[in-house]
Amino acid sequence: YNLYNYILIKDRGKMEDKKIRVRFAPSPTGMLHIGGARTALFNWLYAKHYKGTFVLRIEDTDQVRSTEEAVNVILEGMKWLGLDWDEGPGKGGEYSPYFQMQRLHLYQKYAEQLLKDQKAYYCYCTREELAESREKQARENKSLKYDRHCLNLSEEDKKRYEAEGRKPVIRLKIPAKEIVFNDLLRGEVTFDGGLLSDFVIMKS
Repeated sequence: YNLYNYILIKDRGKMEDKKIRVRFAPSPTGMLHIGGARTALFNWLYAKHYKGTFVLRIEDTDQVRSTEEAVNVILEGMKWLGLDWDEGPGKGGEYSPYFQMQRLHLYQKYAEQLLKDQKAYYCYCTREELAESREKQARENKSLKYDRHCLNLSEEDKKRYEAEGRKPVIRLKIPAKEIVFNDLLRGEVTFDGGLLSDFVIMKS
């Protein structure tokens, strides 16, 4: 409650003239837990305060553990808590669909654009190779991050990996420069992009 009021006071005058959209994106791999309910409540209150939009999106990317039963439990739990959503499952909305796996074609489009702009790249490294790289970095007291082994692969290298049956992921190429943004709680935040790992944005 104190944190919620602190943010409202800090935001006063900044957000009232903006269209607020917040979202809660639970993973349907189990029950709706207390931490998730707290996050949903915070976003719901924030949207209501600024007459904004509260979006519910189902993060069903873990296809091994995600179940329809868990989806129903989450939806019923939200209803029981009185946290009605403005857009999401059962209600639709301008930016549907609201299940992540149904949105893959949208993400693929932008991932391909990032590849074209050389802001992302294919990575063929296996789990074993990644683990070996991290162990080597740990022994050398280096930052544990992806070593960009696949950043500048030739077409021949890619074909060789694919012939081995490897399926690539797509990694975002983090620029090695100072990154600055404004955080509602902490104000201006600055950090070195060169310290970050090129994380995976799409799997095969």
